Amino acid sequence: MAGGIGSRFWPMSTPERPKQFIDVLGCGRTLLQLTVDRFKNICPLENVWVVTSNAYSEIVKEQLPEIPEMNILKEPCRRNTAPCIAYVSWRIKKRNPKANVVVTPSDHIVTDVREFERVVCSCLDFTAETDAIVTLGMKPNRPETGYGYIQADLSISSARNKEIFRVDSFKEKPDAVTAARYIQKNNYFWNAGIFVWSVSTIVNAFRVYQPAISQIFENLLPLYGTPKEQEAIDRDFPQCENISVDYAIMEKVEEIFVFPANFGWSDLGTWGSLHEHLSHDAYGNACIGKGISVYDTRNCMIHTTQERRVVVQGLDGYIVAEKDGTLLICKLTDEQRIKQFSEE
Repeated sequence: MAGGIGSRFWPMSTPERPKQFIDVLGCGRTLLQLTVDRFKNICPLENVWVVTSNAYSEIVKEQLPEIPEMNILKEPCRRNTAPCIAYVSWRIKKRNPKANVVVTPSDHIVTDVREFERVVCSCLDFTAETDAIVTLGMKPNRPETGYGYIQADLSISSARNKEIFRVDSFKEKPDAVTAARYIQKNNYFWNAGIFVWSVSTIVNAFRVYQPAISQIFENLLPLYGTPKEQEAIDRDFPQCENISVDYAIMEKVEEIFVFPANFGWSDLGTWGSLHEHLSHDAYGNACIGKGISVYDTRNCMIHTTQERRVVVQGLDGYIVAEKDGTLLICKLTDEQRIKQFSEE
């Protein structure tokens, strides 16, 4: 899923080129490219599908030239994750009704790719043998208020896989007190928004719980893979309800399970989360870019990849970021105001 317009990494990200299409980590690969990279040992490139906005389709082609162009699906407007997932599910179903599918956002990071591969392959084995939906739950290490949570029933594991458990309930993003209570227990996990299922399972779930959305994509079956597909999608996709897959499907289905995992995951929603996942110097500074010198500076996130020389002195807990002639200097504790800055 690569259609988001996140602007919280401004000035590095913009509505024209959101964070999934930029090299956030300074490693020479964008978040979208890194997402595809970590599936290279899980499925062949011809089985990788990208759902994005019409506005971003050329960027996707540019960054993923190895992906078949027909596997890049273009949404004419934003309708949240349920219509996005429904579209690609029917599209895949037409090609292979027995397909086993992993759905993942394109703007997250994973630091332990080998463990990610093990977990995903284990889930794929499980969903290939059952009618179950599996969601990945990240083991929390702090009382995070920016993520939704999954409450699991850890009293007994699935008979087919000892690492997979039934979901008791999904929890909205909590306040600080509630989040602190969650992490004191061992059965609450961050909801990473990564799902595994067979294509027949998810299509049937849409038919039962979201018949209106289901009917839209069912009616287009004869047009998938033909020159008339995009015209039909442009016409009918806007009729879909704007709803997340969590509300549309996950909170309704009975056969839903969670795999508690720990592979260094973050949704990189903020500069602060990037700072947390990077290596730091002795004073807590995380720096991406060449020629960065810091003096009497602590706990800062510095991202200056286009400058030959950057000197920072006397800051504590700040973001220093530049892109294409725009410089941001902002307290990490005030970064919720960045969206406001980007719109001025």
